[in-house]
Amino acid sequence: MKIAILSRNKNLYSTKRLIEAVEQRGHEALLLDHMKCVLVIEQGRPHIYYGGKEVTGVNAVIPRIGASATFYGSAVVRQFEMMKIFTAVESQALVRSRDKLRSLQILARAGLGMPKTAFCNQPKDIDNVIASIGGAPCVVKLLEGTQGIGVILAENQKAATSVIEAFLKLNASLLVQEFIKEAKGADIRVFIVDGQIVGAMKRQAKEGEFRSNLHRGGSASVIQLSADERATAIKSVKKLGLGIAGVDLLQSERGPLVMEVNSSPGLEGIEGATGVDIAGKIIEYVERNEFNIPGQ
Repeated sequence: MKIAILSRNKNLYSTKRLIEAVEQRGHEALLLDHMKCVLVIEQGRPHIYYGGKEVTGVNAVIPRIGASATFYGSAVVRQFEMMKIFTAVESQALVRSRDKLRSLQILARAGLGMPKTAFCNQPKDIDNVIASIGGAPCVVKLLEGTQGIGVILAENQKAATSVIEAFLKLNASLLVQEFIKEAKGADIRVFIVDGQIVGAMKRQAKEGEFRSNLHRGGSASVIQLSADERATAIKSVKKLGLGIAGVDLLQSERGPLVMEVNSSPGLEGIEGATGVDIAGKIIEYVERNEFNIPGQ
């Protein structure tokens, strides 16, 4: 098989591991920077050019699309789908998961637990917005934020009001979310491939920090999931239609709460914490589904 990996940086751990896993299984890896792909939309023959040459012979695609490249990246994935090529993450699911508000609405409709969340557009009474999610302390998030960027813990009413006002003056879209104190700066990342949990780790924020992202100095350790945590993670991914995903859960007094579902989860932290060959699991998924074309 020729497996195309859509990634903007060949030096990223996740990209290198996927290439390694492809080649270890006797396949050919083709690295494509999705932002440099030229999409030719033609009746009956959609195709893609890269580096001045038409991309041919690809059997499957593994998208590694960053949040800032969602629009163009999802268009590239959609083009491969139009070319009747299997994509490990479907274009529609990618777009759906990147819209944090839409994702939360879908998960809430499915009856999944999550921190109480408010979305507002230039509210006249910010105090009521904060009160609607249980008051301060609360978490204020930019809709476009990733890896903990654009996520602020407002420890009191005055701080929360100031942060929201500042974001709104920048015309930023934001969420105001309940702070889960009992989580104690920790969350759980559950890695799911093809509907199956292949690894899970607990991430703990460093002292003085409430964001547990490993990019922000958090630590990771392997964890045994409860039955509720397993069921919540699997159902979340199923409802969003993702073939590969990282589900972030908070442990609360009322059970597991879904914080976010990531459609391009990194491999370094989860492989390091669990010792599991996650990249290999992804290639096995591709091998099983080579002829399973979205929409067919």
